[in-house]
Amino acid sequence: MFLNSRTYKIFGIAFLLYTNFSCAQLKGVSSPKKEITIHYLDSLKKELMVKWPNNRTINLVFHGHSVPTGYTTRGVLDRLNAYPYRTLKKVNDFYPYSVVNTITTSIGGEQAEQGAIRFKDEVLNHKPDVLFIDYGLNDRSIGLERAKVAWEQMIQEALEYGTKVILLTPTPDLKEDITSDETPLAQHSAQIRALAKKYNVGLVDSYAMFKALAEIQPLKGYMSQNNHINQKGHQFVADAIFEYFKL
Repeated sequence: MFLNSRTYKIFGIAFLLYTNFSCAQLKGVSSPKKEITIHYLDSLKKELMVKWPNNRTINLVFHGHSVPTGYTTRGVLDRLNAYPYRTLKKVNDFYPYSVVNTITTSIGGEQAEQGAIRFKDEVLNHKPDVLFIDYGLNDRSIGLERAKVAWEQMIQEALEYGTKVILLTPTPDLKEDITSDETPLAQHSAQIRALAKKYNVGLVDSYAMFKALAEIQPLKGYMSQNNHINQKGHQFVADAIFEYFKL
């Protein structure tokens, strides 16, 4: 059997995603990144298995811009197929006794400074058990320094509240070269990774995943417009998020 270069690339991407999110151990050694994916939500996973009448409602809150909100193209929304609700479907199927809410506090067109201003009143008021933050695409408009201040404020306030925090690097914008490490989105992604490491919180590295995917196929098939992913793209992100909920 002969394997062409494309086949080798496919195997390579599969291995990359596996090593990023797999729960498997190699010789008893696990990287800190893998460890946090496996164990960050351990206490919550136990609660998700509790049956009625002893279970409680678990709130997953998704804070950010148009992508988690479910915008597709020309102002049309498809909320139930956006990654917050696809995540809910996967969690509910995996934990059939759980009562889980997906709550989106995201607003189309918003950047992290605006999200930080309303954070206490419009995000923490929902009593999030897990908070997901996704502002990278729109933070290009305010730059790295201002974005960092806003992200740190939200992370600190959420941790002080007692919420588990999972940061998301941005999904693609086809107007930027995703293969380059010098683009604004690449730089914001690097900053988000650094924040996850600094605060020892979860990370879903959407940008790295789509960058790896771009090596084997055009990303256009995952996009509804240049800066909004389609249903296939949302499922890609939801699958990565769900790695935190696996046993």
